[in-house]
Amino acid sequence: MKNIISKAGLFFALAASMSSCSKFEDMNVNPLKVNESQVQVEYLFNDALIGAQQDPNIAERIFVLYWKNASRQHLANGIAVNTHNDGWSNEYWSRNYGAKWLTSASKAIKIGQERIAANTAEPYINNMVQISRIWRAYLLSEMADNFGPMPIAGFDGENPKYNSVQEVYNFLLAELKDAVSKLDADVAVPNEKKKFDNAYGFSVEKWTKYANSMRMRLAMRIAEVDAGKAKTEFESAAAGGNYIKTADDMFLIQEKPGWDPLSGVMSREWNGQVLSATLNNLYVGLGGVKTENQLASSFHSSIKPANYIGKRLLKHYSTLTNDPAAGYFFDGLPNTIDPRAYKTFYIPGDVTSSTWSNYPSWTDDAKTTKVKMPIAPGDTLFLDTKNTWSTTAIGDFGAKGTANGIRSVQVGKIPGLSQAFRGSTAKRVFFAGWESYFLLAEAALKGWSVGITAKDAYEAGIKSNFEYWGVSQHLTTYLASTSYNNVGTSVSFTHTTEPGNSHNMNYVDGYTGTAGTASIAYPANTIYKNGAVRNDALTKIITQKYIANMPWLPLEAWNDHRRLGLPFFENPAVENPLPNMPDLTKTNYMTNSVKFFPQRIPYPSSFRASSQEGYNEAVSALGGEDKVSTPLWWAKKN
Repeated sequence: MKNIISKAGLFFALAASMSSCSKFEDMNVNPLKVNESQVQVEYLFNDALIGAQQDPNIAERIFVLYWKNASRQHLANGIAVNTHNDGWSNEYWSRNYGAKWLTSASKAIKIGQERIAANTAEPYINNMVQISRIWRAYLLSEMADNFGPMPIAGFDGENPKYNSVQEVYNFLLAELKDAVSKLDADVAVPNEKKKFDNAYGFSVEKWTKYANSMRMRLAMRIAEVDAGKAKTEFESAAAGGNYIKTADDMFLIQEKPGWDPLSGVMSREWNGQVLSATLNNLYVGLGGVKTENQLASSFHSSIKPANYIGKRLLKHYSTLTNDPAAGYFFDGLPNTIDPRAYKTFYIPGDVTSSTWSNYPSWTDDAKTTKVKMPIAPGDTLFLDTKNTWSTTAIGDFGAKGTANGIRSVQVGKIPGLSQAFRGSTAKRVFFAGWESYFLLAEAALKGWSVGITAKDAYEAGIKSNFEYWGVSQHLTTYLASTSYNNVGTSVSFTHTTEPGNSHNMNYVDGYTGTAGTASIAYPANTIYKNGAVRNDALTKIITQKYIANMPWLPLEAWNDHRRLGLPFFENPAVENPLPNMPDLTKTNYMTNSVKFFPQRIPYPSSFRASSQEGYNEAVSALGGEDKVSTPLWWAKKN
């Protein structure tokens, strides 16, 4: 009898042959190694859903070192400077991960449909099939958003056709719409089966909302390259308001300690995951909420004036980047800052905080705040990073970086990701109400008919995310704020006054203690409206979406930046040339370019080795070289 895993083309053969056993409740056989007459649809769906939560091995490589690096959710180079790792890509693509999840979802659909056609299926199987189609749509979008062209029908045949990204997206939008139309709310899945759906327990109502929100997400993704289809699909999905809005609707998967697909995606201790310059520039000054109103009085002596930029340390920090804070160490706490910042990251030295993370636990790095900063032989500057809020740009700092003890160690010296996201006790967010609202805000801004104004949707998204973070007491102040953050964006939706090109700020020379004043530029994001706009409505919407989706949805943050060039990402520093960014030089580092930011993950070498014909077809459909720097169909090209 036929084994239930058929090949999805030669490049998926390895994954099929290496599928490993998983633990499934109430079953003594692996669902991926039995005959079709034995397998249960819910087991296959469960395998696809749980596997995609990513065990610590693949999560470290894909979620953290690819997606979080690319989206600037933390301070790291890697793919953020266009450097990829073929081994990581190969694992994600073909060894018990991406191919396996898609194969399981496809088999759940196929076997369920065959039983329905043969009149041997229980009535609830139809709903399981439609839910599997919805989940497969997400999985396929995830792979296409990483690599590019993928086989739409590549999980049941020997020789799949590699479809262009445009074809994949057209398929996904149609698939989500059709699956929702075939869900039957009058047929319930038996209670004993619900445990095989860790997200929604096979609730037709909630899967319908997720599918509509996913359809909105994908429709918006193509809005810059196929505006007509994007509008039609988005308006259809939003009609009636049956999408994710509330905390109860959110697509969440509970993490747990251990080493399996449900272990935390950010749990590997040796990944520092410290505050990036990108996030810091968005946080600082945004919303007008004072630090003294957020933190205990014991921190108040560390709060700096609003017009203070920090200690200037030009021998230790590169200025060959358009990071507005380049060259400065901020030796205290910001006067005002987005109230989610202190919830997301711990303050160095604050070891009693609920956000504190002692990772890596086998060293004292996290607790050590005193840092040596060599200046010259026999001459060393000593800094204490306790109760400070400072970070740096990515890139190459050359000799300055070698002498910078803060940059070289990072953990405990730069604000670090809260233990709430590292201890495998949280619920991983796949889709939240705030994302629906920010999508609606962008759609309304375009003039699409979505039943809500851009302003109302924008503010509803912020409100939803503030509730998630437990900072709603600051909402009124925040929404009304006209204060600019470091990149010149404010919160108030109706406040679109531009900040100007620069502003004066005070500093202290870190070597002599001499006070001074510097003109600090609001950076020109030249891949968005030629850098002339910093505070329009769309910049506000994407800024808030980016902050709200931190840290659970780095792939979406990366997608938005590839699609729009928003929010502002600083260029990597170039004290020395970056090998995989030859276009970024010491003469153009103040200008943003699509070439300075990663656009995709190249196909793994195993794909080309196993199927040259398939590889050639995929690259041809990509429409460019198989490189990190080649934009996808829906992304900005310049």
